[in-house]
Amino acid sequence: MLTLDKILILQDDFRLSADFTIPEGERVALLGPSGAGKSTLLSVLAGFLAPSSGRILWRGDDITKLAPGDRPLSILFQDQNLFPHLSVTQNLGLGLSPKLRLSRADHARIAAALDRVGLSGLGDRRPATLSGGQQSRVALARCLLRARPILALDEPFAALGPALKSDMLALVAEIAGEQRATVLMVSHDPADARALCPQTVLVAEGVAHPPAPTAALLAAPPPALAAYLGR
Repeated sequence: MLTLDKILILQDDFRLSADFTIPEGERVALLGPSGAGKSTLLSVLAGFLAPSSGRILWRGDDITKLAPGDRPLSILFQDQNLFPHLSVTQNLGLGLSPKLRLSRADHARIAAALDRVGLSGLGDRRPATLSGGQQSRVALARCLLRARPILALDEPFAALGPALKSDMLALVAEIAGEQRATVLMVSHDPADARALCPQTVLVAEGVAHPPAPTAALLAAPPPALAAYLGR
């Protein structure tokens, strides 16, 4: 269970509060206007930013002050965060060993992860030689290797076409189901939320609201969400 206990984020004139719990294994979208704080909230959960007050709990343990690498979370960004001078295998290897000291067993795990995301045999390629969809799959494979119980997605598929994005969302759902991972996905597209996330956190007007059923929230959006959706 992931608990945001009276979290408050203050940055200059920006303010965001969050106080709710997400059951383990749930898939939750973060929707709301641009600048409302969706990505900022993910950054706090990942440990890149510290909250001004409050606690983050995972399975009852306080992880608020843990370094990003020590948290039970992997995060997937829109730019995929792949190193251009490294091969696909090396990029994935960083998820297992920051110094790339990879054993034979590590290479076997990397090959299995590439196969799982449909990139078998592409381990020697550099990211620049891959399509956008393939780069997304490499980044997802790295998260698969890390096998952290929380997977955070900060619009990683926003630049993909509709068909490719649909494929990636389906793949995330499959992998999350296999690993029983808790998924948090920032998106500006309500269709993404419907496709992947049964629950949605509305982030608007300084508050990240407790999760609500996605279908019901989008069918009868509150004023802030309705304005953002153009209704």
